[in-house]
Amino acid sequence: MSLLVKNIGTLVGVDESGRERVEGRAMAEVATLENAWLLADGGRIVDYGTMDSCPEVEGCELLDARGGWLFPSFCDSHTHIVYAGSREQEFLDKINGLSYEEIAKRGGGILNSADRLHDTSEDELYRQAMERIDEIVAMGTGLVEIKSGYGLTLEDELKILRVIRRIRETAPLDVRATFLGAHAVGRAYKGRQEEYVDHVCLDMIPAVAKEGLAEYVDVFCDRGFFTTEQTERIIRVGAEYGLRAKIHANELAISGGVEVGVANGALSVDHLESMGDEQVEALRGSRTMPTMLPGCAFFLGIGYPPARKMIDAGLAVALASDFNPGTAPSGNMRFVVSLASIKMKMTPAEALNAATLNSAAAMGESKDYGSITRGKVANFYITKPLPSLAYLPYAHQTPVIREVVLRGKHVKTL
Repeated sequence: MSLLVKNIGTLVGVDESGRERVEGRAMAEVATLENAWLLADGGRIVDYGTMDSCPEVEGCELLDARGGWLFPSFCDSHTHIVYAGSREQEFLDKINGLSYEEIAKRGGGILNSADRLHDTSEDELYRQAMERIDEIVAMGTGLVEIKSGYGLTLEDELKILRVIRRIRETAPLDVRATFLGAHAVGRAYKGRQEEYVDHVCLDMIPAVAKEGLAEYVDVFCDRGFFTTEQTERIIRVGAEYGLRAKIHANELAISGGVEVGVANGALSVDHLESMGDEQVEALRGSRTMPTMLPGCAFFLGIGYPPARKMIDAGLAVALASDFNPGTAPSGNMRFVVSLASIKMKMTPAEALNAATLNSAAAMGESKDYGSITRGKVANFYITKPLPSLAYLPYAHQTPVIREVVLRGKHVKTL
């Protein structure tokens, strides 16, 4: 059934340019259309215009926006939503002065989540993950990438990816999967990191590919985790099996992960809390999307990525939530947009572009997602009437979203 949305106060993110990303100064512009309507059919945006040209469509579902603003859904290109339980004890450890690396060395962090996941059934993992999915849908996300990485054994990595596949088959939003076996070294391989890398390359990646469980391969390339040489080996093996690269880079130190990502055509390099001029220059002219996760910097109390430096250098940048139990226990992309403005001095327009079209590009999906464009997937949310675009990140805790539409279907009223 088609869906006609009428009486839209402002239609935000209108873009018929055909571009797949927004770069540099252009990020400061978001096209809008006031007093508008939008028609969706077959899960896609068919048309839109001003209310004086609103069509009469027989047999379609009608949705009255009542003067609210219509935004393209957020595209969250970096999450770890499938995990078992929570890690608030480590939250207390951080309050008491321990660093992320110190917690990891004590057996916490990623290994803690791996232990819990090992003892949790697929059904229970799915149940917990779907609660988080419902949460992010209500907060405006319409396309999400979910990583494995809390398994660290062949069996448990496959378990996570099968749960992600189940979410993809049943959730109202669109889901993409990433194999992140190289999130940390599994306990069984402690002190034998090269052997673990062999295991990832020779056993895990072929098994993941055989079942068709992932689109992407990722590596935590950072101080205390995986080296640039190990990262390059893993993503090259992934490429042989049709997995596109996405790299955790430069969270804890300037690791070389940015350069490895660019050299190997990675879709994105993510985190980037530690960045110098050389890394910015390496990204210039590449198709690798620098993706910032300010929710992680906020939660850990570490420095934020240099967004202004990258945008002023002419780069496109993306935003994602990093939703995970240890360093960013929230998938609220609206809060991510607010942090980008408050802490990284991105304008609201820049932050919105980074969280929609550019984050879709960080998944290679911006031809179908991330803007209000004829022919794109009809993923959007409708807010209460707003005084301006800046109000969305400004009033970051005010509940303004009223309606959610995904794949052209009205899925939630708030």
